[in-house]
Amino acid sequence: MACLHAACSPAATTAYVGERTDINQAVQASTLGPGDSVAVRVYLHKDLDGVYVVAPTGGITFPLLGEIHCEGLTPDGLGKRIAAQLAAGYIRNPQVIVSIAKLNSKNVYVLGKVTKPGKFVFVDRMTIIDAITLAGGFASLAEKNYTIVTRNDRRIPLPVEKIMQGLASNFFLEPGDIVYVPQSIM
Repeated sequence: MACLHAACSPAATTAYVGERTDINQAVQASTLGPGDSVAVRVYLHKDLDGVYVVAPTGGITFPLLGEIHCEGLTPDGLGKRIAAQLAAGYIRNPQVIVSIAKLNSKNVYVLGKVTKPGKFVFVDRMTIIDAITLAGGFASLAEKNYTIVTRNDRRIPLPVEKIMQGLASNFFLEPGDIVYVPQSIM
């Protein structure tokens, strides 16, 4: 006896709406890590301006100062660290601005029945819809209302098609999330 698709398919709920990103996770999502590039500007000192890549050791090599550890710092925190070190013997009252040139250390993974599964660079406030879009959208046999996000050993089922239709709230991803789109049973 054939069963109806809706009756046989596990249903994702909107229980994820209660998921809250804690402030430490949000800050961690915007911190620097190996492979990230930062643009550093030092007011009135163009010779120090440049784009620096965070090495696997977690630091950048900066003129005058040498290796500066920056893994786990926000761009603002790195700017303050550089300013403090420059002020300690090189420049009076240095004004330093650091911005992210390219973020490579934070990723999300989209697997399963999508057009182009793979690893994608996480961006601030990335949603499940953003991730599925980056992966080229759903493949023809995708189960669109039972996409699973794995986060810190927790599995969170999401009704992505309902989210796309505006019938459920969108879901914000975090660095390291794994998005899995299973195959539909029909």
